[in-house]
Amino acid sequence: MIRLAFSPCPNDTFIFDALVHGKIDLEGLEFEFRMEDVETLNHLALNGEADMIKVSYHAYLYLQQSFVLLQSGSALGKGNGPLLIARKDFPADEIPFLSIGIPGEYTTAHLLFRIAFPGAGLKRFMVFSRIEDAILQDKVDAGVIIHENRFTYQDKGLVKILDLGKFWESLTHSPIPLGGIIARRSLGYEVINKLNRIMHRSVEHAMLNGPDAMPFVIANASEMSEEVMMKHIGLYVNDFTLQLGKEGSTAVSRLLDIAREKNLIM
Repeated sequence: MIRLAFSPCPNDTFIFDALVHGKIDLEGLEFEFRMEDVETLNHLALNGEADMIKVSYHAYLYLQQSFVLLQSGSALGKGNGPLLIARKDFPADEIPFLSIGIPGEYTTAHLLFRIAFPGAGLKRFMVFSRIEDAILQDKVDAGVIIHENRFTYQDKGLVKILDLGKFWESLTHSPIPLGGIIARRSLGYEVINKLNRIMHRSVEHAMLNGPDAMPFVIANASEMSEEVMMKHIGLYVNDFTLQLGKEGSTAVSRLLDIAREKNLIM
């Protein structure tokens, strides 16, 4: 039995629908799955509590000895990175002195923020969905948002200070490696190869039969409008999700290189 874990976000439920519901060839493997928010997933992987799991690429940098990155299932692209937002605009030189809501210590959003503002120290880690309200309630001065909050922050009167995705793209001229699917190395070569093929089939099935996956997406995103769900899927599911490829793999390596150059990971 493969212990599988991913988030209830629309892009994840969309690409895992076919796998979870046996709509594709699973090559004899059986799965039990759970869904958690992104930072909980990161900690599950760090604690060795899953066999196949969606994690932030920041967390993956700490997991490479015990997990291998699958070639399908990544959230990686251009124009879809985290946003730094607040009630009002702040000049860049003030950011290090503000209290900042961060959607988890091991999220890629946190790593990108650290690369952009290495001197910032007043960080408050919280579940990503609480950051907008934390700003509105003056619990933090600003916050880094991810996922569907990209589509809702303006409706709450909040403004963008910096697009951390565009910052990354300007710095590296490469797509943003947000999250990927990893499998435990101890599963062995044969099983990991099966998981690579199964994940590719699941993503491909979703891309070719989009409406077929929507009941699973909707069931796990009940508080989100269907319009936001579709925007979410459109933003985070792309050709890199089907196959990481050379460009995607290079982007992941670049993230590791920069993090090491700036002494942001051990």
